[in-house]
Amino acid sequence: MDLLNCIKEAGIVGCGGAGFPTHVKYAGGPVEYLIINGAECEPLLRTDRYIMKHMGEQVLKAIEAVGEMLGAKYCRIALKKTYTEEIKALEKVLKQQKSKVELAKMDSFYPAGDEQTMVYEVTGRVVPPAGIPLDVGCVVSNVATMLGICDAMEGKSFTGKYLTVTGEVKQPTVLHVPIGTSYEDCIQLAGGPKKSRYFIVSGGPMMGARMTMEEAKDAVVTKTTSGILVLPEDGAIAAKTQISLRHMFNRAKSACIQCSFCTDMCPRHLLGHPLYPNRIMRKLGMAGEVSTILDDKDIQNAALCCECGICEDYACPMGLQPKRVNQVIKGALREAGIRYTKEDTVYVADKNREGRKIPAGRVAARVGVLPWYDLKIDDLKEGTPDKVEIPVSMHIGAPSQPVVQVGDMVTEGQLIAAIPEGAMGANIHASISGKVTSVGKRIVIERAG
Repeated sequence: MDLLNCIKEAGIVGCGGAGFPTHVKYAGGPVEYLIINGAECEPLLRTDRYIMKHMGEQVLKAIEAVGEMLGAKYCRIALKKTYTEEIKALEKVLKQQKSKVELAKMDSFYPAGDEQTMVYEVTGRVVPPAGIPLDVGCVVSNVATMLGICDAMEGKSFTGKYLTVTGEVKQPTVLHVPIGTSYEDCIQLAGGPKKSRYFIVSGGPMMGARMTMEEAKDAVVTKTTSGILVLPEDGAIAAKTQISLRHMFNRAKSACIQCSFCTDMCPRHLLGHPLYPNRIMRKLGMAGEVSTILDDKDIQNAALCCECGICEDYACPMGLQPKRVNQVIKGALREAGIRYTKEDTVYVADKNREGRKIPAGRVAARVGVLPWYDLKIDDLKEGTPDKVEIPVSMHIGAPSQPVVQVGDMVTEGQLIAAIPEGAMGANIHASISGKVTSVGKRIVIERAG
């Protein structure tokens, strides 16, 4: 079986973002650059750093195989200069293997791990608005995705996930658990919470999904779960999440001072994209309702927002929420069937971009997670739950179609949901051996005996 089909059969999806099926990403044709994202975009997460430090040989094996398949002229692992131990470990492996893979050492800024930001840092090329790295001859994949590909090359399906559990837990750690493991089980593997009440962020503090303690009880690890942050229930992130949409719109209307800091620091704007959060806030304030201004070009340009959160968590002096406004507008644009119209032009990064990079530590302080920013996490714990609940939709594309029924006995690695005929999607496999007890939006498997 060729490598592309091997990746498809194993159900590999991008581990660092929204879960784009990897076999589809690699089917786009030859590239000049294969860039491996090891920058761990969000503060507090340590998963990719653990993988680079301890599993460099497996990562390198996959990089070289994928680079050959894509005909890449350059293969580069992009990571931050401050990752000294990881750099040392990778350089040792590269030297031992006499590999042509190179390290691209970036400044420690946020969001260094953003795909389009990384392409510019490594190559100096600007991905056009609403474009993808392939438009400028690049493919970007996460370090953890490479680890999954190495497993696939050895005949193993994508059934387990590496993730960070940190914050208000007794033993912050990196976990390796079966897909479908509950968040509650993960938190217990990290020693349990320090307090009886807490707030959860799935992912990083800037872009992660926020949920109450009660909402988190139903949450499970998916192929794209990068971390679980256990934070104070009365902390800054929890408080901002509780602001209603109506109140947020009213504040935008009454308090925006048009300082333009949100635009001046926007990573997409600094790459030359026509995204102006301050104009969006002004026009929303004047109109009052999103539905009445969807034909405005500045409003339509909200589709270019990468939702990094710099505008609202760092830049805005008034405590407004441009990112959340953009999320609402993007949803309204999708409902209205309005898509961004690409323009035939050459985009150039802002001349002030270099001086407007925001240090990652400063972002952590501003968002309220500085107490956990410098935690040294170098432990790995393996999870072995008695039950998993595996969602059939945890990737970009169509939900996978179950191929098992209630009562079936399955073994770890067995196909339990397949890509629908003629659709884009990803195969899903049993992450533990046991009995199928439910089939629906989630396939529930319980260990036998």
